[in-house]
Amino acid sequence: MKYDFPYRHRDLNWLSFNHRVLQEAANDHLPVYERIKFMAIFSSNLDEFFRVRISQLRQLKKVRKKYRKKLETKPTKLVKEILAKVQEQQHFLGTIFHESIKPELEDYGIYLHDEISLKNDHKLLADNWFKKHYEDNLDISYINAGTQSNIFLENQRLYLLVTFNDKDKYGLVKIPKDSGRFITLVKDNHHAHIAFIDDIIKLQLDRFFSNEITGYYSIKLSRDAELYVEDFAEGTLAEKIYKSLEQRNIGEPTRLLYDDSIPDKVIKNVRKSLELSKIDLVKGGTYHNFDDFFGFPKPFDNPDLYLEPKKEIEHKEFESNEDYFALIDKQDQLIHTPFMSFDYVSNLVNQAANDNTTEFIKISLYRVADDSKLVQALLKAVENEIEVVVFVEAKARFDEKNNIKWGQILEEKGARVIWSFPNIKVHSKALLIQKRIDGVKKRYAYIGTGNFNSKTAKVYCDHGLFTSHKPITKDLYQVFKVLEGDLIIPKPKHLLVSPYNTRQTFEDLIRAEIDEAQLGKPAAIWAKMNQLEDPRIIELLYKASQAGVTITLLVRGFSCLIPGLKNLSENITCYSIVDTYLEHGRIYKFNNAGNPKIFIGSADWMTRNLDRRIEVLVPIYDERIYEELNTILTLQLNDTDKARIHDQSESNNFRKSEKQDVVNSQTEIREYLKKLHS
Repeated sequence: MKYDFPYRHRDLNWLSFNHRVLQEAANDHLPVYERIKFMAIFSSNLDEFFRVRISQLRQLKKVRKKYRKKLETKPTKLVKEILAKVQEQQHFLGTIFHESIKPELEDYGIYLHDEISLKNDHKLLADNWFKKHYEDNLDISYINAGTQSNIFLENQRLYLLVTFNDKDKYGLVKIPKDSGRFITLVKDNHHAHIAFIDDIIKLQLDRFFSNEITGYYSIKLSRDAELYVEDFAEGTLAEKIYKSLEQRNIGEPTRLLYDDSIPDKVIKNVRKSLELSKIDLVKGGTYHNFDDFFGFPKPFDNPDLYLEPKKEIEHKEFESNEDYFALIDKQDQLIHTPFMSFDYVSNLVNQAANDNTTEFIKISLYRVADDSKLVQALLKAVENEIEVVVFVEAKARFDEKNNIKWGQILEEKGARVIWSFPNIKVHSKALLIQKRIDGVKKRYAYIGTGNFNSKTAKVYCDHGLFTSHKPITKDLYQVFKVLEGDLIIPKPKHLLVSPYNTRQTFEDLIRAEIDEAQLGKPAAIWAKMNQLEDPRIIELLYKASQAGVTITLLVRGFSCLIPGLKNLSENITCYSIVDTYLEHGRIYKFNNAGNPKIFIGSADWMTRNLDRRIEVLVPIYDERIYEELNTILTLQLNDTDKARIHDQSESNNFRKSEKQDVVNSQTEIREYLKKLHS
């Protein structure tokens, strides 16, 4: 749709977010292995972007022209803009890698050899390694130049395209994955010599082709990641999703990434042979799949190569009280990952599982860790004949298989497992436990901003509230009744529950700030989220700015709102923080006529989170918890180290400090929590 107010396209703005990740890869103040990590994150993000977002834009091209005219942007034009920006970023990535990261690795005695240096210095080692592991086992096929070929390129798989003096065909070598991408050829206490497996294979190509080789180039194809699941009535949705996961490997092409040194005639012929369009082609460097750098070898324990591991802060109250439930009865409790351990959540479930006063445990799972203490605790509860109700979101993209696996295990052991709803995702991060002591029932809730996933909790900055507040637990009980199919429309009086009352509550709160500003009274909104996209919220924020409401936003990812526009958004400032940990928490604060309100929960200000997902946000009533969250939010809003400015140009300029002291919010939050829990 087209809007009557400035509205930035989410996909173009998402590229600005990924550029912020790339800025961290370029940051030579970081240890080199931290920079390598950000390089891998950038690549992984971009791969998913093409498999999901570009795929959707390609689908829009199939819409009839008269309907496409109503769209905000023409799909083909937008994809061209995206590809131009991606190519610019890919070039920046190559520069960072070749001119900065590789030389710095060498300063520490870690040599990542390319094909030329292998040939000159370590060819014998490379030859011996290849003979030992592959000998004659390479997967090789041929493409007829410029004519349709029955060749299928696997999703995200690396290939070498080999050209010959015979220009009528090309060779195609599938790069093996079982040995990893990086091969350590030799190392001692001070030096390590490592090579891409691609380059080792390049030295062997003459053994496999009889024709004279004139060139070899890296290519990779990304495919549509969407699961097109139909006929929900025929079997459960989870079964349908599980069976359709292979579609990701055979979906429509969304990008052919190729070495930009490939001759134009060759890439034109390859495009025709693979039945691709020009818009599918994306230039890259000599190497692709930089997300493989997540597995880059670590030959030395030199502490200068990494950031010093941070010890988790012990939660003062949980550590000094064996009975979590008695503690929560006295007062709400709050945890912050990864500064604190996610185990406090698992421990709560484990205590409930081993307590004969527990009547039920109900939980919504969106992304589950491979090895989950929490799921093991749920299984223990089932074994102890406690009612366990688990809602498993089988449509959590790229986590479907793992979620379904755990759901099936729970179901087999006797838990009541409720699978995904066909047309709505359950994105809430909520846990409800009911106990009955001396005939009196008591409910306990955990509501968080992050998933019940101990692995991601080590890198995602999130917040989780433990409470026994009766009105809140009563509202959450209704939410689970909806998930269980016993209630159609809940009537929460305290929680914000999408798609029922979240939008209306947020819009009312924004309008209340507008009313205050128009009366000449202080009015302000502070909000931290992952994405900002919803047009109605954005339009209201513009109106609030025009009325004089001071609005400060922290949006980690993309934002469709444009701050700083004269006579429209002059009172809106927006920042983004990209640092060691991924900022994932959602915190919303409203001045509320001098009686501020804070909410935390699972929902961003996106249309899908407000209207098409089950989300839960909780108001903060406990004054101590309020102060804790408010302090953390304030530290983040005052970040002058890792905060970038969202502005009209989206140039990702770092926010400058007016004082000499630089504020790194993640460092300051850690120090604050250490003092709070000392």
